Amino acid sequence: MAEKYNVSGMSCAACQMHVEKAVGKVSGVDKVTVSLLTNSMTVEGSAREEDVIRAVEDAGYGASTAFSDSAPDRSDDYERLKAEEAALEDKETPAMIKRLISSSVFLLILMYFSMGHMMLDLPVPEMIDNYAALGIIEMLLTMIVMYINRKFFISGFGALRHGSSNMDTLVAMGSSAAFFYSLGALLMLTDAMSKGDHGQVMILGHDHMYFESSAMILTLITIGKTLESYSKGRTTDALKSLMRLTPQTANVEKDGVVTEVNISDVRVGDIFVIRPGESIPVDGVIIDGVTAINEAALTGESIPVDKTTGDTISAATINTSGYIKGRATRVGADTTLSQIIKMVSDAAATKAPLARIADKVSAVFCPAVMIISLLTLLGWLIAGAEFGIAFARAISVLVISCPCALGLATPVAIMVGNGMGARNGILYKTAASLEGAGRTEIVALDKTGTITNGNPEVTDMIENTGCSKDRLLITAAALEAKSEHPLSKAVTSYAKNIGISVPDVTDFSILPGKGLTARLDGKAIIGGNADFISESVIIEDQIRQQADALARKGKTPLYFADNEKLLGIIAVADTIKDEAPEAIRQLKNMGIKVVMLTGDNERTAKAIGSAAGVSDVIAGLRPDEKERAIKDLQKEGRVAMVGDGINDAPALTRADTGIAIGAGTDVAIDAADIVLVKSRLSDVPAAIRMSRATIRNIHQNLFWAFFYNIICIPLAIGLYQALFNWDFEMKPMIGALAMSFSSVTVCVNALRLNLFRLYDPKHDRAIQRTGKHDTIGNKDIHKEETMNKTISINGMMCEHCEMNVKKALEGLDGVSSATVSHKDGTAVVELSKDVPDDMLRSAVEAKDYEVTAIS
Repeated sequence: MAEKYNVSGMSCAACQMHVEKAVGKVSGVDKVTVSLLTNSMTVEGSAREEDVIRAVEDAGYGASTAFSDSAPDRSDDYERLKAEEAALEDKETPAMIKRLISSSVFLLILMYFSMGHMMLDLPVPEMIDNYAALGIIEMLLTMIVMYINRKFFISGFGALRHGSSNMDTLVAMGSSAAFFYSLGALLMLTDAMSKGDHGQVMILGHDHMYFESSAMILTLITIGKTLESYSKGRTTDALKSLMRLTPQTANVEKDGVVTEVNISDVRVGDIFVIRPGESIPVDGVIIDGVTAINEAALTGESIPVDKTTGDTISAATINTSGYIKGRATRVGADTTLSQIIKMVSDAAATKAPLARIADKVSAVFCPAVMIISLLTLLGWLIAGAEFGIAFARAISVLVISCPCALGLATPVAIMVGNGMGARNGILYKTAASLEGAGRTEIVALDKTGTITNGNPEVTDMIENTGCSKDRLLITAAALEAKSEHPLSKAVTSYAKNIGISVPDVTDFSILPGKGLTARLDGKAIIGGNADFISESVIIEDQIRQQADALARKGKTPLYFADNEKLLGIIAVADTIKDEAPEAIRQLKNMGIKVVMLTGDNERTAKAIGSAAGVSDVIAGLRPDEKERAIKDLQKEGRVAMVGDGINDAPALTRADTGIAIGAGTDVAIDAADIVLVKSRLSDVPAAIRMSRATIRNIHQNLFWAFFYNIICIPLAIGLYQALFNWDFEMKPMIGALAMSFSSVTVCVNALRLNLFRLYDPKHDRAIQRTGKHDTIGNKDIHKEETMNKTISINGMMCEHCEMNVKKALEGLDGVSSATVSHKDGTAVVELSKDVPDDMLRSAVEAKDYEVTAIS
């Protein structure tokens, strides 16, 4: 089980690593993940809370329990959500602003005395116009600034006390060193004044007083930390905006009386009412009324969706028009909104693989910097430099070094990228899935429901000479109206949608495997396959050729006639989604190989693939064979599988990245790494595009973090001056300023992702494939040694008949797969063990088809 904790006192990546190491040593802890961005920690295992908290406190930080999935009795789901929202509230920035203002005021006064008077000859009272008095005033003002920023010293020296170090340690040591060196110089100055040694007084007063540097370091670092805090707070805007969408009340109807209740009091089964303009309080189903729902909060789509009785509705969506009643089906943590919030929050608490580089460096960064600082001091003294110069360089090394940028490089980009995805209905479950999607080299698409709409539709109508389109459609719809076949429903739905009034028929009869007969206005009408229709009327060659052309495109031609002549053909097919060809084209432009996996026969699959722009098609697959196909494809590169998350669960799990499309309200799909709320294939390239942009951003951040330290630390040491005779001397206050803005740069760069247009393909670039081969081709799925039987079947007339037979046969124990063709009238079954012919025959005949032979 996973427990969540709030952690306080962390200031940089080194702090994060120290907490992880300390908690990782606790007995019963299996895994621990600490987020510097959200100041939170997730602990998996059986460790006791008090042991975990004690380990954090012993490491020098604070910890408290947050709400967890393993302890629902602590509070209800809505209280937990409020607590999580409160935890994300930016309390640090206001406090940092107060510190900054206070520090700046006293620093300006200090600078007036130290530089304004000493360098610009600005006036001061005569009674303090001497080096000793000015030194004492500077010391007191510096002590005030140090007290205002005491957090640096408490955290920094506290870490040293616990045997570790962090960014605050470097700042505290640099500021303290400057202060105590200046204090020593002040004591020597007063001694020189008492002895009347004016030359020594001038030297000490001008060249050895660094009080303003000590205060300036703290103030400049505070400027950077304030900007960093503000930027970090902005990265969680998407998550906080989702939390704010949670409704607070609901209008519940009981015994005919509508009462406004707290949202936490709504239970599954309660009846609630929603007026126009109101937010839907919980997930439910409409039991009365018609309306249009704005689902932008969940899907990013601003166009309202029409809803009527029986349709599902989700919490936080807006009722834009009608007055409706709903029955609660999911409340609290089970609502779609709560699941999305949890998914985004959990992803932010996980670590991307790229973060491991920064973690390894951060673990040794601060101790290394302190050693370098000491060596810098000794090196310059050995080289003959004055102590003041060597000392200033050593302090500069301490304050210019920045582990913060390393620690923030990955999490800030992950948080912003994850939030951008959530706003557009793309949910990344973990930081690893957000990073992994961008490295995809092959996308395997399930056909039904992914490339196609998943429901048969009328695609073509061909009228015979002398027959009008209306007559053909009225006859077909009247005949098909009493059939439950999926193709029949496609015809009747099409007729109703264009306003055709469907008349009643008499003497209706179904001839399995052939077609339908009935009487309309006393006249016999028939419909079915070509063989059946040709028994009653003549089908001209031209019509047959057109029908064959439709069949080659993966469509099913249905023939209709009356007792006199052929009326025409209506073609039905599972149509391709409008955006599918463009989405597939975009994937190819990104350098990604696209493969279609389907259980359909090869002819239909290739026709659909060709229309959608997919050249690599693997047909006739069962769910377990799809998993095997993914395994084969992984030999070519990293594979993302796109499916519905239910039938495709094995393949989604096997793939490097599993993408569940069309999840709608069911976003908690275990098998998927990425969940697409909408059923749009265009979200697949968008998800990969967002991932690539995030990876680029992380690379930029890591490059800056490493580049900054690689360049600036030698600069602070004075290495460039020694090697190239540069006339530049790094002052501690300049180093502090540089350090402040290094971490700010990382945060601001991550925030640029909020401007990224994830549906814009203009800047797509093809990636370099890492696979062993350039092409995939039409791959054969490796199967175990099997025996085959061929079943001759009468009565199949379309692809749906094939699927009925296929499912019936594959449901038998011992049948590995079945390849069914209504054209050939056969089913070829592959058997992993002997299955009696009688069992095969019974399975087919149970679906109302006739078995004529088994060989």
